[in-house]
Amino acid sequence: MKMRQCCAASALTVLLGACSILPKSEAPNIYLLPAAAATVTTPRATAQQSVRITTPHAARALDSARIAVVPRDNMITAYQGARWSDRAPRLLRDRLLDAFRADGRFAASSSDDARLQADMELTGDLRAFQTEYSSGQPVVSIRYDAQLADTRSQKIVGTRRFDIRQPVAGKQVPQVVVAFGQATDELSAQVVAWVAATSPGTKSR
Repeated sequence: MKMRQCCAASALTVLLGACSILPKSEAPNIYLLPAAAATVTTPRATAQQSVRITTPHAARALDSARIAVVPRDNMITAYQGARWSDRAPRLLRDRLLDAFRADGRFAASSSDDARLQADMELTGDLRAFQTEYSSGQPVVSIRYDAQLADTRSQKIVGTRRFDIRQPVAGKQVPQVVVAFGQATDELSAQVVAWVAATSPGTKSR
């Protein structure tokens, strides 16, 4: 019996020793969505309307902090060791909110986190927020199906699909992140212009 206990203790010691030398998983690199450099703009006329930007709906593969990549047709994965600072739909919502506030054509802008009263509400579906490969070269693809509604009448004012494709300057994750920043800036500019043109009573610049 003592021999068995001794052997068991020795085996446990070896097992624990082996566990202690296993490599620890490294923490992923966390990336912020880069924004374009701020530019000086002239004052613009402001509408009396306010707009609320809601977090886009997205499929489970995109509703994540993972940086998605489509290496080939019908396959989606993610860059290893890299994460966004937040889930992709929230990153896009916050970028849109920044763009509306910087544009100045609306009296006020808010997000669905605050649930403040607003005249117009921008909702949508995030259909793509990923890197795709075209002829062996990475391209950032963002597809956003937007819907603008009048919160008082609960009527849809307009719908539109925005499809942005931004070539990546290389295949490294930091280069991919830069391209995502450029693509979301372009998307935001298009969305703000569309809402301003579609929303009743919005003054032009």
